[in-house]
Amino acid sequence: MQLRDKYGRVIDYIRISITDKCSLRCIYCNPTATETPYDREHVLTFEEILRIVQAAAELGVKKMDLTGGEPLMRHALPELVSEIKAINGIEDLSLTTNGLLLQTYAQRLADAGLDRVNVSLDSLVATKYYEITGGGNLTKVLNGIQAARDTGLLPIKLNMVPIRNVNDNEIEQFARLTLFEDYHVRFIELMPTAVTGTEYNEKLVSSSEIRQTLQQIAPLHPVKLRLNGPARYYRFESAPGVIGIISAITCQFCEDCNRMRLTAVGKLKPCLFSDRYIDLRQHLRTGATIEQIKELIRTATALKPESHNITPTDSTVAMSQIGG
Repeated sequence: MQLRDKYGRVIDYIRISITDKCSLRCIYCNPTATETPYDREHVLTFEEILRIVQAAAELGVKKMDLTGGEPLMRHALPELVSEIKAINGIEDLSLTTNGLLLQTYAQRLADAGLDRVNVSLDSLVATKYYEITGGGNLTKVLNGIQAARDTGLLPIKLNMVPIRNVNDNEIEQFARLTLFEDYHVRFIELMPTAVTGTEYNEKLVSSSEIRQTLQQIAPLHPVKLRLNGPARYYRFESAPGVIGIISAITCQFCEDCNRMRLTAVGKLKPCLFSDRYIDLRQHLRTGATIEQIKELIRTATALKPESHNITPTDSTVAMSQIGG
């Protein structure tokens, strides 16, 4: 069975935010901590998440990514991982994390069945990392990445958001990591969430600029890793790792989008930037059956737009509450 939207795209991937709480205050996400965390009773329980995953799997969704906020702040996460992996049809389960607690949990997550991790890492300079993240400890993150490697949570995807005059001078250093290790280093265009308007235009490093910087190192060879997804992948000649460029703003990838997002409070969003959603929590807490949840997922799929229409002048809630 395949779940398709009205434009014929197969939807087989859901990013699930299991908490809006985060241990960092990144400058492009929630720099002033103005967003108040949801009351605990509003956040989906693990049981509710599992019912949604079960319904989605029966519709052909094969891939899940657990996000936040910071998902490792949610108690008993390995147990949730184990139960999701036990659901028939789930073929790939990943975790997107800031990495601060990854060293502590890597082995337990691997034992529970987690396939791989995506780590947000915007600088390899300790003082700069501290400034970008509002207090993060780079050493803890690097130790967490090594722990993930040691426990087989591979491939490790390192997500870096280049920001002009902040960390854009590190693009080359990040890219060179792929020359020696099998990292997937992904450069993600800055999104107009915490930063908008003229300031956004000044800080945006476009995908074309990123490519130009990379090509000064060595020729880039396109790599096809999967049928769809946001990143366009490349590899340096004979490099074990790959480089991804995600250009949500300057060069939309919407025609290949295969995903939806579930927020921590149960809103199933057909698009990251969409203001339309289906409130699954409301239905779950009034006794919805698996079949009814499946129908609601179909409805959300039908709401998926052909493309997003966000512009640099837009402002949304913190990415931690969207489930970025």
